[in-house]
Amino acid sequence: MSIFEYNGSALVAMVGKNCFAIASDRRLGVNLQTVATDFQRIFKIHDKLYIGLSGLATDAQTMYQRLVFRHKLYQLREERDMKPQTFASLVSALLYEKRFGPYFCQPVIAGLGDDDVPFICTMDCLGAKELAKDFVVSGTASESLYGACESMYKPNMESEELFETISQALLSSVDRDCLSGWGGHVLLVTPTEVQERTLKGRMD
Repeated sequence: MSIFEYNGSALVAMVGKNCFAIASDRRLGVNLQTVATDFQRIFKIHDKLYIGLSGLATDAQTMYQRLVFRHKLYQLREERDMKPQTFASLVSALLYEKRFGPYFCQPVIAGLGDDDVPFICTMDCLGAKELAKDFVVSGTASESLYGACESMYKPNMESEELFETISQALLSSVDRDCLSGWGGHVLLVTPTEVQERTLKGRMD
């Protein structure tokens, strides 16, 4: 079994009309044994920028702490929040400098940039970016997430429809992966507000 599958995870970010949603499952496991059912995989960098970290849970938490540290230094020096594109480059550089002993994480970055244009991207554990205009997925359930998102996604969705779409995609995908699931956690970000919702899913 790959080290990326040790804890199990499912992450997806999706773009709407001047908004985005990022969702994850809530299971923390050790191989097939479930340890926790309320695990946090999506972290806030600032009000309009979030990062989801799939892969090894310990590395995800370490990496989040380092990213918060780097972002606070940036805020002190620049006196502004980091743009999503800049933050993606920072995450990529952080991963690449550890390439000979990498963080076993595959990040999903989602944010609102200039003029509230949504930005999403994902990368591998060495920091190779993959940019997308519609959705990005990561984690052990990524194959089924690709299928669900391909069939459900449509461009320029309003926030409520986007929430419904990403929730259905996540819940139907984690049912086909035994290492992730146990409900979901969805963040819906618009220029004016952030909505945080918890999904109930199959408890097995």
